[in-house]
Amino acid sequence: MKIKKVQPIVFTPPGDSIFYQLGLKAGLEVHQQLNTFKKLFCHCPAKLINHPHNVEILRHMRPTLSELGEYDGTALMEFKTKKEIIYQLYNDVVCTYEMDDTPPFLLNQQALQFALEIAMLFDCNIVDEIHISRKQYLDGSIPTGFQRTAIVGINGSFPLDNADRKRVHIWQLGLEEDSCREVSNQGHTIVFKTDRLSIPLVEVVTAPELKTPKEVFLAGEQIRRVLRASGKVRRGAGAARQDVNVSIKGGSRVEIKGVPSTKLISNLVASEALRQKALLEIRDSLRSRGITKKTLSAMVGDLKELFKNTKIKIIRQALEQGGTVKGIKLVGFGGLFSYPTQPGLNFSFEFSERVRVIACLDQKPNLIHTDDHLFFKRRKRDLKKIQELFKARHVDVVVIVWGNEEDVNTAIEEIRLRALDAASGVPNETRTVLSDCQTGFERILPGPNRMYPDTDLPPCAIDEKRIKDTRANLPLTPWARRKKYQNQLNHHLLDIMELSPWQHLVDYLIKHCSLNPIFVASTILDRFRCLTRKGYQIEEIKPDDLLMVFKEVEKKKILATAVIPIIKNILQNGTDVQEALGDKNFKPVSITKTKSFLRKNLSDWLSECFSKQKEAQHRFLMGKIMHQYRYRVDGKKLSQIVEDSLG
Repeated sequence: MKIKKVQPIVFTPPGDSIFYQLGLKAGLEVHQQLNTFKKLFCHCPAKLINHPHNVEILRHMRPTLSELGEYDGTALMEFKTKKEIIYQLYNDVVCTYEMDDTPPFLLNQQALQFALEIAMLFDCNIVDEIHISRKQYLDGSIPTGFQRTAIVGINGSFPLDNADRKRVHIWQLGLEEDSCREVSNQGHTIVFKTDRLSIPLVEVVTAPELKTPKEVFLAGEQIRRVLRASGKVRRGAGAARQDVNVSIKGGSRVEIKGVPSTKLISNLVASEALRQKALLEIRDSLRSRGITKKTLSAMVGDLKELFKNTKIKIIRQALEQGGTVKGIKLVGFGGLFSYPTQPGLNFSFEFSERVRVIACLDQKPNLIHTDDHLFFKRRKRDLKKIQELFKARHVDVVVIVWGNEEDVNTAIEEIRLRALDAASGVPNETRTVLSDCQTGFERILPGPNRMYPDTDLPPCAIDEKRIKDTRANLPLTPWARRKKYQNQLNHHLLDIMELSPWQHLVDYLIKHCSLNPIFVASTILDRFRCLTRKGYQIEEIKPDDLLMVFKEVEKKKILATAVIPIIKNILQNGTDVQEALGDKNFKPVSITKTKSFLRKNLSDWLSECFSKQKEAQHRFLMGKIMHQYRYRVDGKKLSQIVEDSLG
């Protein structure tokens, strides 16, 4: 069987009106790492590692009964995968806490302080005590099998956009530890890097009140702006991830997990809403054929003998390796496996994904079905034999899988279970991002009882003084900052300032000096970005030292053009700010001295200039003087002096 090349998918979401008709409801869970020195429950440094790992350990996860004597559905699903989990350990960022061999240290207070500030920026009510809970995670991404998490604030809100036409409510803001980074996931083996494990992050959970894909995107962008405005979060690839919860009228809550960029949100939400619409249409079609969860009929058959001489390469290889081939007839599903559900995908993909994740048959294609007329176009004899073996009618479909016996049996059962879900409509699932408009099955959505108290850590009280002191030093929110400076800065600087890591510095400098705010903001927001790209460590210069430099401009003791060279001098040479400001190379030159210097050299310089054109001579003379008095003479005034000298 040849696997077709995947073509780029062009997906244009329909207008908002269709999503209102579908009754779309969506909410966000935004996770962002905090820029702390250490991890959340130990003293290991919070940083990612690029060098090879030092040690590997192998573990298996298994479900346990809850205090109510029940198993979590997600835990049972993960157990069926029979995964071997390999953790890559690093001596410099991992300790025995991460591997669940020692109890946690006390909660990182720096991380808690950062979380409190962010919760206040979202106008949340701060809890009186921080109580640590455990949230079950049996996919192997956390070695303990659970994530330690705590609620910091509740009942917050933020404007959907700068016009404040709609407010989005926040159910809760939590502080929790991050999971491992996945390296590979093939067959029954999954490999994780543990450097990211236990880095502190905040989780912002909104109410499911967003009605269109565009609203979900705008909410994600606004949350991103607030987190950046806090100045307390990490940046870069993997530092932020969004989970999007989507449902439509008659559907179910589906979580799109780990959306890496807010730019993808709109398409993914639109595609998921339309996928649920398609699944409801399939359910209605099944019901019209008399098929429900109670009446669904399936038949399993062994196809090893039928395919023993097959020319289908992937099946032949499975048989040569001692594997088997089996099929399952789903009565009344004929024609539905080709029904479109996502851009470029049809209903059969739903079954293929369950087989990939749970049976670990992840070499694609991992199943074929009798609805695939293109595949059986040249294999009509095989199709007839399959239909005869299963006594399948045109209204039935037979799904065929291959591999080792145990995995094939798991796959057949998962196909039956997914067919039962189809008779109900939209299953509660967690889905993973495949492209900017496609998602795939990841796991069954966890139940509501996956959280329970952590007995290893005491509560942490949040006193009124701490809350009061934190509120007194909060930075402005992006919309408040835009409103404050809308009459002082241009749109370009306002846009940059919303997300700049130096926005607090701009606030401080504008507040304490009387220079033009546009000059101050452009120097910090635009020029500092250039310095950072060139390797200058901007954070090493103190705000008070910067203020001293700007004050010298205010007093006209240095020129505005000298600010950046002075800062470079301080950072590059480790020069004291007073010493840098006292450097004669930055002291302004008087107009009289400039004119005298020009008169003295004018005739010689003009003789050096090859052009007799006044404009070219003007540029030449400007260059000569600037070479001598760079950063010491005002460019506009110098231009006028040169122009006057040329007549």
